[in-house]
Amino acid sequence: MNPLTALAAVAILLAPAELSASGAGPADQPVMEIVTFRLRDGVDTGTYLDAARATEAFLRETGAVTRRALTRDADGTWTDIIEWTSLRAAKAAEAEAMGRPEFAAFFDAFDPESLQMRHAPILWRME
Repeated sequence: MNPLTALAAVAILLAPAELSASGAGPADQPVMEIVTFRLRDGVDTGTYLDAARATEAFLRETGAVTRRALTRDADGTWTDIIEWTSLRAAKAAEAEAMGRPEFAAFFDAFDPESLQMRHAPILWRME
């Protein structure tokens, strides 16, 4: 399966009903996007980090990203954590990112079988 197709399928499955509601509500509160995955066989860590860095300008341009971190566990599991101003903004950026060339190498590096994505409302934050 094409990684972009896999990511889109995950996003559709995880898209909450609140997005279709009008007005303020759960879709308008800050959320943490948590994506765990493994890289495809043969993808170099440095190359992948370069691909991740190439997505930064677009994410900053959205004005909806509060912070982002990319981690890798000892077992090779990666976690991309993005704090968004709202779920609505995260979904809008995701839809646009699917068609942007700077995201192609980033998405292509994922092993689609390992990809898991979720959005969790932020209920409390320690500053």
